[in-house]
Amino acid sequence: MFVVEPDSQADVPLFDEDESESKTKSRIRHPLATFFHLFFRISAILVYLLCGLISSSFIACMVTIILLLSCDFWAVKNVTGRLLVGLRWWNQVDENGKSHWVFESRKENSKKVVLSSESQIFWLGLIVCPILWVFFVFSTLFSFNIKWLAVVIMGVVLQWANLYGYVRCKVGAGTNLRNMATNYLGFQLFKQAMNKPQGP
Repeated sequence: MFVVEPDSQADVPLFDEDESESKTKSRIRHPLATFFHLFFRISAILVYLLCGLISSSFIACMVTIILLLSCDFWAVKNVTGRLLVGLRWWNQVDENGKSHWVFESRKENSKKVVLSSESQIFWLGLIVCPILWVFFVFSTLFSFNIKWLAVVIMGVVLQWANLYGYVRCKVGAGTNLRNMATNYLGFQLFKQAMNKPQGP
């Protein structure tokens, strides 16, 4: 079951936010959240790429990468998504043992406005990094470096889980993503066909 709820606590300050912060001249209202949104994901990628230079121990590199990926998953899911774009998702198990996915977004009439610069940083980091991890999976397979396969698969799973959750928050949980893409493609083809010049 999917539930989309407007955030009932959207007007409540989070992490000592103040309404006066929105009036500052800074283009980024949450610099710490923005920093950590990118820090853990970029650090995990850099450690993966440079692990041969950093340490000769495979276990130390693997544990470091998995810790960075886990910190990134938690920070993006619980903090930066809510602060930077006003979105949040989680899984809830009811008393019958049924799993319910909840996708939540900030109210449209909320006083807190999502800044376009923060939103762009959030979505750019959320989309680019999972693509890099998929590339790492293929490069690991083609180079027969199988010992790293578990690490890169962990990167793919954690990064894509957050991406999927936030895309569902953004487009709505009741919307089937495949149907939405098909409808968009059909609309674009229809629009293109209608704009074709008519022959004599």
